[in-house]
Amino acid sequence: MLEKEFKYYIDNQDKIVNMYNGKVVVIKDDDVVDAYDDEKQAYFESIKKYKLGTFMIMPCSPGNEAYTQYSHKMIFA
Repeated sequence: MLEKEFKYYIDNQDKIVNMYNGKVVVIKDDDVVDAYDDEKQAYFESIKKYKLGTFMIMPCSPGNEAYTQYSHKMIFA
């Protein structure tokens, strides 16, 4: 789900960051359709315009930290 939008962000991250660094972008299909100051605003404005599941909200910043999540698992024996 939303692989196309995620791939678009990765492939165009430098260009997108150059235009929208520090913003939260809304990506639909192969385009940045909106940019907002925070995720909450991006979400509530986007659901007025687009069907849920048809767009991706992404914080816009350089590097893979913008889209990478790390999880640590501790195991105790």
